[in-house]
Amino acid sequence: MTLKSRGASFVSQKWTLFICLCCFCAGMLFTDRMWKVPESKGITRTTAMDAEKLKLVSEGCGFRTKEVRRDSKDIIGEVYKTHNAIQTLDKTISNLEMELAAARAAQESMLSGSPVSEDLKETGSSAKIRYLMVVGVNTAFSSRKRRDSVRATWMPQGEKRKKLEEEKGIIVRFVIGHSSTSGGILDRAIEAEDRKHGDFLRLDHVEGYLELSAKTKIYFATAVALWDADFYVKVDDDVHVNIATLGETLVRHQKKPRVYVGCMKSGPVLSQKGVRYHEPEYWKFGEAGNKYFRHATGQLYAISKDLATYISINRHVLHKYANEDVSLGSWFIGLDVEHIDDRRLCCGTPPVEGQEELSCSL
Repeated sequence: MTLKSRGASFVSQKWTLFICLCCFCAGMLFTDRMWKVPESKGITRTTAMDAEKLKLVSEGCGFRTKEVRRDSKDIIGEVYKTHNAIQTLDKTISNLEMELAAARAAQESMLSGSPVSEDLKETGSSAKIRYLMVVGVNTAFSSRKRRDSVRATWMPQGEKRKKLEEEKGIIVRFVIGHSSTSGGILDRAIEAEDRKHGDFLRLDHVEGYLELSAKTKIYFATAVALWDADFYVKVDDDVHVNIATLGETLVRHQKKPRVYVGCMKSGPVLSQKGVRYHEPEYWKFGEAGNKYFRHATGQLYAISKDLATYISINRHVLHKYANEDVSLGSWFIGLDVEHIDDRRLCCGTPPVEGQEELSCSL
């Protein structure tokens, strides 16, 4: 019993050792094939290559930084040149739009069949001259005495008016449309007066107190079509103007774009019916008791050519309020316009009862 037990134990130990060695070798073989670790040299080599790439990129960035710094002045110069070129192109486009608007206004007026002035008829045949200002004296059929007063005081007649236009670049005309019955007695009276004095600008417009805003739009569109001027002035026929002083005032703003010159005010919005200057669309200006936005009084104001051209181009969509001066001010809301409040253009009420002319401090 004892010998057999010992023999069995001896054989078992040998086989156990052999099996362990085989398992170890098999494990080493399996691990080497399935979980192969990258060589350390490869890792080192890859790291060196990455470092070289990073070095090149860093050097490249440094080179570009130096290049940008070196050429920064040249780039700024190119930016300024581009900006100037864009400004020049913008001015050219603006001038072309002005010319197109003027040509359209002239064509519409000449093809409408309404009474027009000789100035408008001659526009297409003569080259335009650059003027300082065009002064439109707003008048009505019933204002013959006021017109005669203006002619006797501050509006030159005949050769003097022609000299004023040629030497000073100042155009002065009475502005009027036609009656509801075109060709009637009122129109014939104005035509006879125009043949005598030659100082009217006839508009394609039906006269009426409630149509002053429309008349203002048509006046600027027609004036831009007729005369190339720096400023376009509107004045009532009960105001006496010192032409020389007005010209000196506007010359100060001659180099400015989009200029709106006048006696600026902001009166209350009148919602009561039946009162003078009643505004039917008062609700658009907010709650009761609100005031209008800042705008020039209607007796006398001036706008630069670009604003007059803007009115001409957009006259079909510009809204008309009851009061003409409010309408004009509303057309410039939202535009980059310089409002110049010149208190010398503020015209007072007549100091004597029955006196027709208003005096401004020009």
